[in-house]
Amino acid sequence: MDVPAIEMRSICKSFGPVVALDQVDLTVRSGEIHGIIGQNGAGKSTVIKILAGIYSKTSGEIRVAGQAIEQVTPAAVERLGIHFIHQDRLLVPSATVAEAIFTGNEPRLGPFANYPAMNRRAKALLRSYFDLELPPRALINTLSTAQQKVVQITRALAQDAKVLVLDEPTAALVNREVESLFQVLRRLRDAGIAIILISHYMQEIADVCDRVTVLRNGRNVGVVDPKESSIEELVALMTDRDAADMYPARSVPIGEPLLDVRDISLAGSYAAVSFSLRAGEILGLVGLLGAGEKQIVETLFGLRRCDSGTIRYFGKAERFASPVAAVKRGVALLPEDRRAQGVAIDLPLSENSTLASLERFSKRGFVSRQAEALAVDGLIDELSIVTPGRDVPVRNLSGGNQQKVVVAKWLSCQSKIFLLDEPTVAVDVGAKVEIYSLMNRLAGEGAGLLLLSSDLDEVVAMCDRILVMHRGALVRTFGKGEVTADQLLAAASGARDEAVA
Repeated sequence: MDVPAIEMRSICKSFGPVVALDQVDLTVRSGEIHGIIGQNGAGKSTVIKILAGIYSKTSGEIRVAGQAIEQVTPAAVERLGIHFIHQDRLLVPSATVAEAIFTGNEPRLGPFANYPAMNRRAKALLRSYFDLELPPRALINTLSTAQQKVVQITRALAQDAKVLVLDEPTAALVNREVESLFQVLRRLRDAGIAIILISHYMQEIADVCDRVTVLRNGRNVGVVDPKESSIEELVALMTDRDAADMYPARSVPIGEPLLDVRDISLAGSYAAVSFSLRAGEILGLVGLLGAGEKQIVETLFGLRRCDSGTIRYFGKAERFASPVAAVKRGVALLPEDRRAQGVAIDLPLSENSTLASLERFSKRGFVSRQAEALAVDGLIDELSIVTPGRDVPVRNLSGGNQQKVVVAKWLSCQSKIFLLDEPTVAVDVGAKVEIYSLMNRLAGEGAGLLLLSSDLDEVVAMCDRILVMHRGALVRTFGKGEVTADQLLAAASGARDEAVA
């Protein structure tokens, strides 16, 4: 029998009185893609940080290619051929592709880096592993997110990687880039490299992984073949609940229009689009990449100006000149990239929560910290934000709790129209359920929610009505229970009406 590339046996880890891992096992074979899944707090990150030498284990054993490793440090792990591809890309934007690949490992010509040799070797590596013609002299800041991910992987391969560990590698990728990355991973697996994949996207886990280790509350709850298990079964293992419970029921009376859009057009993006959003309603807006739905949301929030048409907010026709004007009228945007656009990750939770509403806590130019603290504590309780305190940097919170901080910011502004752009992206199943419950609560309080999501099951389950965009045009409208996820995809792809009936 082949010796596993990685064996972690009976790993325990405690932080003071808190047990983070309890007898966790992980076995990864050479030539396989092995998924690790679990809710936030299940222990995924702790396992990986122990393997990386960032945390020391409390007890247990780690073997690499059959050899027991006692002193696990980042340098020792890298010498053993284990490399980590982090969610944050950690590449120098002004470096060339070749420089990024060989940083700290440059071919030398005497005391100098041998740039011609470096460029040749970078080109050969990219062609050999990925069949990719990526110019070695291209700057990192000119590459797509997927191309930068490939550069990271190539950097590991240049150091004779035996094991690759990828943490949420697709969080910032569009669909076509995801499939391109997965083709790369399959090629590396077939070359005998062991790959550990951590992802919140259950469909991706099912599509690309050979085996999956499931963690719950710091313990193993199963090692499964995703080809023989449904996504619903994986979710049930992770959460100890039926997947049907993911989407909480809602019964909310639909009120008057809060937002009314009539025949708005923006050259190159969308044309003659009309719809309304009513109080108590969750309205879905879906389309394939480039369909125009993102630009519509940006227009509604004052990030763009439409060329023609009318937008009424609370009965008054307006075209916001800036997001500031939109916020003052009670419009909130939860952006897709919450870390870059939704929160200031290095500021504490308290400052993030009141960033857009400081005038509520200010008098003669001075902020009342006592009033601000009371409001923030109320929001923490109201939204069930898991945090040690209001002064913790948002960077230290989980993805789901970061998303709640974005909501807290807009609740502090007393917003009534919420534009939600991929609100559950890169959060675990448990956090998704909490976000869905929060959406229901906002609707129940009379807010109107416009939901953009690439998770079509989510759209079908959560929305009262669904609008479908295709190449800049609004082509279909569906009511609750009138359409499946597959039919939505067909409509967004431009299928004829009878194909989605």
